[in-house]
Amino acid sequence: MGIYLNPGDELFQEAIRSEIYVDKTGLLNYTNKVLRTSRKYLCVSRPRRFGKSMAANMVAAYYDRTADAMHTFAGKEIVQSPDFETYCNKYDVIQLNIQDFLSRSSGADGLLKLLKKSLLRDLLKTYPNEDYLDATDLVETMAEIYDATKRPFVIVIDEWDCIFREYRDNKDWQRLYLDFLRGWLKDKSYVALVYMTGILPVKKYGTHSALNMFWEFSMEDPLELAPYVGFTNSEVKTLCQKYARNFEECQRWYDGYSFQEVGEVYNPHSVVRAVSSGRFDTYWNQTETYEALKIYITMNFDGLRDSIIKLLAGERQNINTKTFSNDMTTFGSADDVLTLLVHLGYLGYDSTSKEVFIPNQEIAIEYYNAITNTDWDIVAHALKQSEKLLQSVLTKDAEAVAKGIEEAHMETSHIQYNDENALSYTLSLAFYSARQKYIIIRELPTGKGYADLTFLPRPGHADLPALIVELKWNKDADTALRQIKDRRYSKALENYTGRILAVGVNYDKETRQHECLIEEYEITDN
Repeated sequence: MGIYLNPGDELFQEAIRSEIYVDKTGLLNYTNKVLRTSRKYLCVSRPRRFGKSMAANMVAAYYDRTADAMHTFAGKEIVQSPDFETYCNKYDVIQLNIQDFLSRSSGADGLLKLLKKSLLRDLLKTYPNEDYLDATDLVETMAEIYDATKRPFVIVIDEWDCIFREYRDNKDWQRLYLDFLRGWLKDKSYVALVYMTGILPVKKYGTHSALNMFWEFSMEDPLELAPYVGFTNSEVKTLCQKYARNFEECQRWYDGYSFQEVGEVYNPHSVVRAVSSGRFDTYWNQTETYEALKIYITMNFDGLRDSIIKLLAGERQNINTKTFSNDMTTFGSADDVLTLLVHLGYLGYDSTSKEVFIPNQEIAIEYYNAITNTDWDIVAHALKQSEKLLQSVLTKDAEAVAKGIEEAHMETSHIQYNDENALSYTLSLAFYSARQKYIIIRELPTGKGYADLTFLPRPGHADLPALIVELKWNKDADTALRQIKDRRYSKALENYTGRILAVGVNYDKETRQHECLIEEYEITDN
């Protein structure tokens, strides 16, 4: 057993021994399927704290010929596979964390020298008796070992993209690093499988990829590996039941990523922290400050600011992800920035509609922290004032409500404010903090020129009234209120009984002012 060659299963054993461990060994069914085929090159990119290293340790532990997978994986899903014994512990495994090499060296040259030196030491120690042509040539040495043993290598690379994240502007170092990976891995018979993880997908240069042999599984499209991106809905429900935690709150805080193949996906790190502690909070930002998000959302690209405001209001934004260069500096449009935020986990992505959205409460707080420390003074003020606006509604202070919506409108007024979608952006932004206590349901009506929002109290806030907010454009608040009173309720209220505050708001195009009326009544039987 070496440091990098056949390192054993100790790291994966640590994960299994943890208080909370969710079985993701089904991933190995896929790696077994592509092993020693043309699809043997896998680049699996995920945001930070999404279990990338745990999965890499699992892959290494399963294939490592010096480990004992029969013992380590006992009782796990993969054991049920008919191929379990066919592939377990049959290969020489090379496991690398590129971040570790980068932190101990100077630049790409130093990184590659240290990596080659370290691997050659382990290889020559394990296979000292081969007749090597050049024992300083990593590629030649591995080819000769394979020729002698007929046992190919499984290569596991974690943090593959750290050089792109830490040396964002050094294109020469990046190219040198990519050239090494291509020369070491591509079209080599000694490679049985490459499992490579990082935050970014494979880097592109122009219209082609420098590592075009890789199959990519990313937050944009995880394909068959979608069940292993994070925790699934059923997995989180099971954890909440076991630890007596509120599943709905867990869902609100950490759910929101969604893929066609598996449905809802949760941030695993945050779920584990919340379930263990019993406290729902922002755990993701404990590994990185909001400054990272702030850098990107304040970039000077046409339409980016409008898109962020729209997303903050709970809306979705259509984007084109195909122009993204898979690095953190080459941006040509607002869409490129938003695509990066998908890969970083700051946005969810719907591959069917090609839309992005803020996935959950935890990430929404990241945006709040970032924006309230920018020069977006009006937006920041509207967000900070949103709790005050909700209190104004609850105390039926119609004048204060109109003023609060007006402040939010000042920031969104350039987004075609005579359109019902834009009206709902204003309302959603103005009532931003209400999401803490309410489930907000937006309805797109059949009529033109108004927007409805229904606010249903969340579990734990049953003492609050439901809210129906209807906004009219260039009519009057009484018309909006009368429409509510005529029992044109949202379907969301069909099973609701209790107090309701009807909030009618009108925007006057000529005066550019809002008017508000609020009435309270009660539903006892729908």
